[in-house]
Amino acid sequence: MIATKGAEMYKHILIATDGSELAAKGLAHGGQLAKHVGAKVTIVTVTEPWSALEMATLAHSGHSDIIQDFEKAAREQATRILDAAVKALEGTGVEVGTVHIADSHPAEGILRAAKEKGCDLIVMASHGRRGIRRLVLGSQTTEVVAHSEIPVLVIR
Repeated sequence: MIATKGAEMYKHILIATDGSELAAKGLAHGGQLAKHVGAKVTIVTVTEPWSALEMATLAHSGHSDIIQDFEKAAREQATRILDAAVKALEGTGVEVGTVHIADSHPAEGILRAAKEKGCDLIVMASHGRRGIRRLVLGSQTTEVVAHSEIPVLVIR
């Protein structure tokens, strides 16, 4: 149970999402917490830098503007993820903003967004979309927990 001083505890909650089903649970939980304590929310999604292997594969298959194509696809994916996240929190009465951190490793982007936006809590899923890592606390979540200067609420 959240103490009655909860509204004083959290004023700006950062909710990280990658668009996955588990991240949606984190979004819902973070949105309800924000509503309960009267906090505003910033939703963040992070797109990773392109890899040389991906670029080589695309170049080999005939793409000519591979970096521009990758960046455009990343922006479009981030927009879809953030739009869906905002829609999920519609009707809650919570003030919601979004941020897309491009060309960053997820944990670094999440921590940077929290700092830049002045957040006092990070809410994120216990793991993301990454294969075998889904079986344990995700490596990006572990990194955020280890390096965050503010509390991190991990949703399983």
